[in-house]
Amino acid sequence: MKRTNFIVFLLLLCLQPGILAAQRAESIRKNVLNSNLESVLVVAHRGNWSMAPENSVAAIDSAIRMKVDIVEIDVSKTKDGQLVLMHDATVDRTTDGKGKVADMTLDEIKRLRLKDKDGKVTEHTVPTLEEALLAAKGKVMLNLDKAYGIFDEVYALLEKTGTTDLVIMKGDRPGKTVKKEFGAYLDKVIYMPIVTIDEEKSIKTVKDYIGTLHPAAFEFCYMNPSSPVPVRMKQVLKGKSLAWYNAICLWAKMAGGHDDELARTDPDAAYGYLINTLGARIIQTDTPAVLIDYLKSIGRHD
Repeated sequence: MKRTNFIVFLLLLCLQPGILAAQRAESIRKNVLNSNLESVLVVAHRGNWSMAPENSVAAIDSAIRMKVDIVEIDVSKTKDGQLVLMHDATVDRTTDGKGKVADMTLDEIKRLRLKDKDGKVTEHTVPTLEEALLAAKGKVMLNLDKAYGIFDEVYALLEKTGTTDLVIMKGDRPGKTVKKEFGAYLDKVIYMPIVTIDEEKSIKTVKDYIGTLHPAAFEFCYMNPSSPVPVRMKQVLKGKSLAWYNAICLWAKMAGGHDDELARTDPDAAYGYLINTLGARIIQTDTPAVLIDYLKSIGRHD
């Protein structure tokens, strides 16, 4: 009897990490759906690409170990209709190969090796979306970029892998269009509108989305640091949806200059402004470790 109890104990001990991971993933989803959230969720842009090639399983794993909440990845379609992770239309920048993703088969792409942030070829290969979903399952949420046009195919993979509750889809189509095209999925998959909010008219756009889709969150972009609209948007969303802002620095300013670059010298003026002045509760970053440390210092992240 004692031996049986000991074996049961060992089995439970082995299962515990998986159980805890699943609990964390469920907790992250609940936070995304909590319109009154006070903590701040961290999104790792293309995974933790400073430690592993962007859009790789290793970059996803690294982000998970850092305790990020959401990993943003980019989806592309091969010549033979397979879904893989790739931001660019070609494989030239991120792998040791050349050519358009759309002109290559999955087998051809799998022969390539990914480059790291310094352009050095690694042993990592281009993952399929299915591989990424399974790597993230129960551990972290995924935000799928460039996937709106292949939503049907993506959803089939979500059903296959049991990950419909894992992802956040996004796009900039009108709410009525989204509801018409993908309404059957929206009770399972979180959908987030992307809205540029430099101009006054964006307030009506956001209110229209709230009326038609009741989205859990909005991804906001703005270039003009003097625009009054982002500050006003905080009140528009209050108690209805979360605000997602991009602190990433790979392109022109996407959050009025309150980004990762500024955070190197003044995190309060960067992240603090997004959180306190604009009401950001989800922040996408290229430096997740820096953002997490800052959030912990102000009591906004576990």
